[in-house]
Amino acid sequence: MALDRKELDQILSTLNKYAEKKLTPEFLLKLDHEDRFPNEVLADLYNNIGLHLVFIDEEDDGLGGGAYDVYRVSEAMAGIDVGIATGVLATFLGADPIVVGGTPEQKHYWMSRIANEGLLVAYGATEPQAGSDLAQLKTKAVPVLNEDGTVKGYNITGRKQWISNGGVAEIYTILAAAPGGPSWFVVEKDAPGFTKNKPEDKHGIRASNTAALFLEDVYVDADRLMGGVEGQGLAQAQAVFGYTRLMVAAFGLGAGWAALKRAIKYSQTRVQGGATLNEKQGYMDKLIVPNAVRLEAARAYIEWTAERIDAGDPNQQTEGAVAKYMATEAGNKAAEDSIQALGGYGYTKEYMVEKFKRDVRITTIYEGTSEIMEWTISRDRWQLHLKSKGAYYNDWATQLEALARTNNNSGAATAALAMRAIANILERARIDRLTRNQHVLFRLGELIAFAETAAVFADRSINHPSDAMPFSPETLQVMSRIHARDAALKIATDGLRWAIGAGQSDPNLAGSLNLPAIYAAQAGLLEDMDFVGKKLVEAFPAE
Repeated sequence: MALDRKELDQILSTLNKYAEKKLTPEFLLKLDHEDRFPNEVLADLYNNIGLHLVFIDEEDDGLGGGAYDVYRVSEAMAGIDVGIATGVLATFLGADPIVVGGTPEQKHYWMSRIANEGLLVAYGATEPQAGSDLAQLKTKAVPVLNEDGTVKGYNITGRKQWISNGGVAEIYTILAAAPGGPSWFVVEKDAPGFTKNKPEDKHGIRASNTAALFLEDVYVDADRLMGGVEGQGLAQAQAVFGYTRLMVAAFGLGAGWAALKRAIKYSQTRVQGGATLNEKQGYMDKLIVPNAVRLEAARAYIEWTAERIDAGDPNQQTEGAVAKYMATEAGNKAAEDSIQALGGYGYTKEYMVEKFKRDVRITTIYEGTSEIMEWTISRDRWQLHLKSKGAYYNDWATQLEALARTNNNSGAATAALAMRAIANILERARIDRLTRNQHVLFRLGELIAFAETAAVFADRSINHPSDAMPFSPETLQVMSRIHARDAALKIATDGLRWAIGAGQSDPNLAGSLNLPAIYAAQAGLLEDMDFVGKKLVEAFPAE
């Protein structure tokens, strides 16, 4: 499923016009200061603009947008306000157990109601002690039986924590331990025994509502059990991670770019030492260019993953983790450096970059922390390395080397060096059993994410350059060269450090990583960074 491109552009245009008129910086800063969930804004987005319909299938009265459409809308929303975007995310995260796990009748009933009534939804999985570990579930669903012994319904008792839309949703999907195992149930807001705590006083995304939920013998009929079979809850939750984490990745991308654009425009008006800041190589190449490069590397990976989902392969959990990890960490760093770029102005709440920094920080936490993403990436790719007997990344490197022989403008040869380096580090970890050290396992996840984004960016900047930003294919290829250099150097040096630190036994490990070639590939780096700096100024001129 996917929207026609003109239809997607129309939705994005309508959203941007609404934001320019209603969601002004002054209004958004006021919401932030008041710590207020803007019900009226969500009502406009749903009932007047129909933004929620992008996320709902046509047969359920939605528009039937695909993963690519959802990414573009999510990025645009986050570029306006991550808190308001979170209210939208929460609805469709909350609806995912229905979409994935519900019977056809359940799915149509609930999703058509969400479409036609503009209902807010909340996803009730996380618990106070378990955090993101859904296997440590404490909430219980006790069957209520008919006289003939069949299940009439369930009494649900437990507590949920950190629930987006928790205090404002109209329907909730609640994960609870039934006799047959973890299961999803739909609970409506006014169910007896169901209460919500006051909103959390959060560091950022203060325009979103986050609250704890309390369930005390909350009764639901048996038809509120998603799928009609107990014990499917964890599998249903896992099934949507590739998709939902792609949404959060887009949030990091949108918020990071929103902050960075402000820094780029500021650099053209702030005079220092007789010249504007954008003319200072030290300023641009430290605070601006690296962030733009990493954001666009993350975008390439997001689009690659979205296209795989839209092509009919929903099993993109690992790719979703890579996309979320890279995009949210890049967005957080971009916002952090944008504060530095604006100096004292950036540190004040009068300027939006300070708010974007507080808001984007949550993207590295919710829907799985960056550490969980590192662990997920490492665990999954470790198994792939073992299963392929080390061929997975070496085969990918061979493909990149073939691309480089045709066109190396994107740094495909350097990305291949990164791929062969990560393959060698993984093999050394296998031989010396380095993954017994938890920290090594986590660092492998980070290095794998850099390797894969470098490979995907190198290929796509030539064969399928993104048109989501005002950059030419040439500019994207230069950005890709920069990212490939960063990835190769990081994998080789950090990989060597942690392998030696964990006690690896190969006296020639540095040689097997081809460090001389990786260092030689750094030639031309500053020239490329200067080129990108100029293109960023052209793309985002001062107003």
